[in-house]
Amino acid sequence: MIYSISGTLIHKEASLAVVECAGVGYACRTTQTTLSAIGAAGSQVTLYTHLSVREDAVELFGFADREELSCFQMLITVSGIGPKAAIAILSDLTPNRFALLVASGDTSALTKVKGVGKKSAERIVVDLKDKLAKTNPAMQELPAAGTASGTDNLSEALAALCVLGYRQEEVMPILLRQSETLSAEELIRLTLREMGRRSK
Repeated sequence: MIYSISGTLIHKEASLAVVECAGVGYACRTTQTTLSAIGAAGSQVTLYTHLSVREDAVELFGFADREELSCFQMLITVSGIGPKAAIAILSDLTPNRFALLVASGDTSALTKVKGVGKKSAERIVVDLKDKLAKTNPAMQELPAAGTASGTDNLSEALAALCVLGYRQEEVMPILLRQSETLSAEELIRLTLREMGRRSK
């Protein structure tokens, strides 16, 4: 119904951004990732939105980019994952990192998010693996084709390591522990170093 909101950011706090548009302040529930991206109060912002209508509440959710919105909308289709849990997951994980976790079936990493138990993590992987593969570049570039053509550092590093003969399930937990600011080359080097230690 409401595709996006553009206006002045007049207030933000944990999980909330208020955007004034045409004299109306829209309270948007959101992630820490979006809050970090939109800047300070007074900034001009655009949030891509999802309107949630329930018997007991009408809430607007807003995101700094369409990719995060898409992940949120997929997550809330999973049984047992409501908007609050989806916001918590996407506050801890960027869309690309979340996609890579789902791709590798790493349910243990998902359970580290507050409010996500083992069964919920398993449902997320089962329900969203195919959907994310169709929409997320990081998963489309995983090494089924044996190459690393993407710009996402994690997916590039993963593809390169698989070309070197490592299995996705053994290197993915190591990659996901590293900082997202590292280059693909640094991620590969650190992963190879840890794999070398394990083989001794």
